[in-house]
Amino acid sequence: MGRHGTIAGRKAAQDSKRAAIFTKYARAIIVAAKAGGDPNYNPSLRTAIDKAKGIGMPNDNINRAIKRGTGELGGESYEPGSFEGYGAGGVAVIVDVLTDNRNRTTAAMKHAFDKFGGNLGVPGCVSYMFERKGVIIIEKTDAIDEDALMETALEAGADDMVSYDDSFEILTSPDVFNDVNDAIKVAGYEAVEADVEYVPSMESTPTDEGDIKNLKKMIELLEDNDDVQKVYTNCTIDLYE
Repeated sequence: MGRHGTIAGRKAAQDSKRAAIFTKYARAIIVAAKAGGDPNYNPSLRTAIDKAKGIGMPNDNINRAIKRGTGELGGESYEPGSFEGYGAGGVAVIVDVLTDNRNRTTAAMKHAFDKFGGNLGVPGCVSYMFERKGVIIIEKTDAIDEDALMETALEAGADDMVSYDDSFEILTSPDVFNDVNDAIKVAGYEAVEADVEYVPSMESTPTDEGDIKNLKKMIELLEDNDDVQKVYTNCTIDLYE
C-alpha cells in the first residue's frame, strides 16, 4: 500500500510549520550522530542530514546538531520511542517520537488521542497492520523517464515502484534502503522524501465527516508537538488537505 496525500499538500503543511520542523529534524540528527559524526560512515546520520537539507535547514543548524550528538556541545539527550492507538473512525495510528521526558510525552499523546475521539493503546495494538519499508518519493516532471527511473531503482534492489498523479514512490526493504537511495542520487534524481517508514498493509476508509475532521485535528495536534517526529495512519483519505 502506498502513500496517501499529494506532494503539494505535504509541502504546504511543512511550510506552515518550518520552525517546528527544524526542531524535529535537529533532534533526529542529534540522535543519529550518537553513533558517529561522519555521515560517510553513518547511514542514519546521512539520511537525517539529507532530510534536513531537503527542507532548507541551514548548515550551521545541522553542524550544531551533529556536535550535540557526538558530545562536542552540551545539550539535551533524546531517546526514540513510539505510540500506537486508534483515531476516530477506527483508523490505526503510529506516532514516532524523540523525547527527553517520556512521562511528558506519554501525557501529551493520551491527551491528543482522547481529545479527538481516539484511543491510545498498548505497544503492538496496531503495528501488525503496517510493514517497515524504505520509501523514496520522486516528484513527476517531464524530464523524468519512468522506465529509466524504475530500472535504476530495481537494479539497486528496490522491491517496487508505484506511479501516482504527481509522483513516483519507490519501495524497498529497510536493509537496502540506503543502497537504493544512493543509486537514485547518483543517477541524478532528487527525492522529495526518503526514509524508512511504516507502510500500511491493511487500510481503513472512514465515511463519517465528523470522524475525518477529528482525525485531521488529532494529527495536526500531534505534529505540533516538538517530541513527535512522524505520524503514520492506515487511512486511505488525504488527511493533509
